[in-house]
Amino acid sequence: MPPLALRKGPGRLRRWLFVGLGVVTFGLWGLAFVVDRFGQHERAVPSDVIVVLGARVLPNGQPSPALRARIEKAVDLYHQGVAPRLLFSGGVGLHPPAEARVMKELAVRLGVPPEACLTEEQSHSTEQNARFSADVLRSLGARRVVVVSDPYHLLRARQYFRLQGFEVATSPALLTERNQFLSDRIYWTVREAAALLLHPRVLLAREPS
Repeated sequence: MPPLALRKGPGRLRRWLFVGLGVVTFGLWGLAFVVDRFGQHERAVPSDVIVVLGARVLPNGQPSPALRARIEKAVDLYHQGVAPRLLFSGGVGLHPPAEARVMKELAVRLGVPPEACLTEEQSHSTEQNARFSADVLRSLGARRVVVVSDPYHLLRARQYFRLQGFEVATSPALLTERNQFLSDRIYWTVREAAALLLHPRVLLAREPS
């Protein structure tokens, strides 16, 4: 019979695995709660530019419901006088044209002057949204931006724009399917929390001094 210490080894390992799993699970759901609470609140303040992050374009070239909700929210902020310009960020996804181009066309139809609309048509991720938009924003001398996206997406989006050196306010497009249906809201929020846990540098980004 093996020594007692060896017989206890697997049990001790299992206990540590359960503890580790509990810590990760608690951290994931705790962060998911923070992500959800953050995204549900309007934080728009007077800024230099409203940045609208892209979403899916339909096969017929029309905006998906999520994309339309983001555009309508941004246009409403523009008409309120929150910022004098809109920057639409998003490249070509599964279906052309570029998300940014679709957003601009709808914004103009909703009453925004074409000269107030800027586009960034190369990005395919949130990190690229921030990085490629930063070039346009710096050319304008912008320091503070309002980022518009789905609620679950706003915390991570804010962090990426902070890493580019901007002061960031956020504004949720609340009327999206992913926010209105509870199962979708839970799924996308937990997914965002997991993405943030995997990128602590992004999670810990601070407001520029």
